Parts: sequence; structure tokens; C-alpha cells
Amino acid sequence: MRTLGKWLGRILLSLVLAAVVVGLWKREEIMRLWAVNSLFSEDRIVSNFSHMDRAFLTAPLSRGEGPVSPLPAGTPARLSDDAEAWIVERALTSLLVMKDGEIRYEGYFLGTTAEDRRVSWSIAKSYLSALFGILIEEGAIGSLDDPVTRYVPLLVGTAYDGASIRNVLNMASGVTFDEDYHDPDSDINRMGRVIALGGTLDDFTASFTERFSAPGQVWRYVSIDTHVIGMVIRGATGRSVSTLLAEKIIAPLGQEQDAYYLTDGAGVAFVLGGLNITTRDYARFAQMIVQNGEYNGQQVVPADWIAASTAASAPTEPGRMGYGYQWWIPNAHRPGEFMGRGVYGQYLYVDQARNIVIVATAADRDFRQPGVTEDNIAMFRRIADTL
Repeated sequence: MRTLGKWLGRILLSLVLAAVVVGLWKREEIMRLWAVNSLFSEDRIVSNFSHMDRAFLTAPLSRGEGPVSPLPAGTPARLSDDAEAWIVERALTSLLVMKDGEIRYEGYFLGTTAEDRRVSWSIAKSYLSALFGILIEEGAIGSLDDPVTRYVPLLVGTAYDGASIRNVLNMASGVTFDEDYHDPDSDINRMGRVIALGGTLDDFTASFTERFSAPGQVWRYVSIDTHVIGMVIRGATGRSVSTLLAEKIIAPLGQEQDAYYLTDGAGVAFVLGGLNITTRDYARFAQMIVQNGEYNGQQVVPADWIAASTAASAPTEPGRMGYGYQWWIPNAHRPGEFMGRGVYGQYLYVDQARNIVIVATAADRDFRQPGVTEDNIAMFRRIADTL
């Protein structure tokens, strides 16, 4: 018995030592996985959304060497009592309102500051759309009707084989992808674990083989389509999206701070939601969009691309919100009104006709409640009406 006890003790000690070694070896991956699993916890979500670089792999986006572009102050606007209540109810972390290029309101909440670089979530999709428009004009990509496989051979034989660039820009690829944020086993949450564990998003994307519809026939919001746009950009240019976005959009805007992307284990940018930028720098981008792609005397994004990408061109169902090339169009009867929208309450709201920009960031854990998006849009319109 004494000999058996010694052997059992040795085996137990070996197992403990092995666990310690594996734990040290995989420490970073374990910490990132824990970060994903606790990302939206009530006591952590606000801090997490302003400090994503503490938990995830990142790639820098340099602001360049140029001067910071001005954001002049205009006549201060006073928010109504219902707007103040809405800020609290929707867990806003920042709100910035501009008219005619001047800041009319700027506020930071829940302990956050103007210097925080806030996660974009799906606002990043609208940035990628703007970059795509530049590359089309430069001739790096031939046509929106080219098949994505022309630039991404990895997708031959997958659900994306036969889909055009226009299809994926419109979120009309027909690819079966479960975007249920509340289901831990959904595709969107599996994607989060791929990032956390240092996997590759390209391989993850190539693993999808099923469609619910032929490409171009049905609109369905599937964020993986945006990753395919990034794959097309990389395949066409041989360059990273991080480098291209910094060079062609971030630097010309004269941002106050460098930005960064979250990345996968191969250093590939999480283009569908991983941008991290200050509120004021989001406002610079949105103001450039309002001005038909022009900023600081430079045509940053082609004007015809701004018009095309913010038109309701996707095959959405009648009565539903419209969609363009990675931009939302709330109402087809309000020309020049469109927005980038992140799932947890991030918005770039644009009223081009009135030269109004509203940037809102939030840590809204109740984003799936019925009517939240519609209520937010109604609030943006009421704020705009007071300017």
C-alpha cells in the first residue's frame, strides 16, 4: 500500500506539473479566451469597450505625421430631458453632435474620457467600405461584379464560390451564418473564440459550405461577409487592410490619436468590428463622409462611391431598413440619411442634407430589446431637429 501511495503521489504531482507547464505555455490564449467570455459582463463591459488592447492581439493604425485637423466649437446645443434620460437608459459612453463641421455637443459618460479609443464593432464595416471605394477608383479591383474567388482562391469550393463582390458588400451572399450574439455556440461567437485562441479568420471563413439562398437574391446580415471584403482587398493589393486604412483614410483625416485593429493569430485585422478609435476621430471620418469624401481640401474617398455605397441597393424585404455597401439606410424617403451601426449601441449617424453628424458609443447590454434601434434613430432625428 505504501508503494502504491508513493506511485499515486508521483502521478498526481506529474499531472499538476504538466497542468502548470501547459498553463504557462498557453497563458496568453487562456487569458484572451477568458476576456472573450467576460467581455460583456455587467461589471466589465464599459472598461472593456475602451481598452480592448488589454485582452486581444492588435495591429496599429498610425495617424501619420501631419497636423491634427481642427474640430471647431459652434454654438452649444442643450439636450432635452428625454435625451438625457436616453443617455442613461442606453448606457452611452460618449455622444458628439456636429453641424456644419462644428461641435455643438460633446459628452463622456460612465467614467470614460475623450482620450479613450472605443471599439467600433460594426461601424468598422463602413470604414472598410470607404477603403474599398478608394481601391476601386485606383484600379486595384476591377469590378464589383467580379467573383470574390478571383481575388481569394481559398474560397473556391466554399459557400462563397459564385458570390460577387457586390453580393458581399450588400450582405446578400446567401451564406448560412448564425449571428445570434446570445447563443454561445453561434457562428459569431465561435468567431470570437477563434480570435481569442489565436486562430485564423481566413480558415474559419473558408470552412462555411452551406447557403440559405443563391447569391444576390436575399439580404441577411451576416458579418462574415465583411471579412470576405477584407480578404478581397488583401488578395487584390498584396497588402494588409491595417496598412491601407492607415495610409488612405486615417492619416488624411488628421486624427488626434493612432487607432488600432483587433487581429487574429495571423495578424489579420478583424475588419468586421475590430477598429478602436476616439469619439472625436470617429467624428472626423463621419464629417468626411458628409462632405462627399472631401476633407481638409483633399478628396479622400471618391464622391461617386459615397453616393453609391450609401444608397439602399441591397435586396432587403419591403418595409425593412435599407442597406447599401456596409451602410444602413433607415428610411429611403429621407435622402442623405444613413449610418454605420455597431451591435452594442455604436453609431455614426449622418444627415447629409443638413450637414449633421452624430457619434454615439455605448455599452448597451440590452441592444436586443424590441424597438431599441428604432428608438435610437428617432432620438438622433430629434437631436438634429434642435440644431
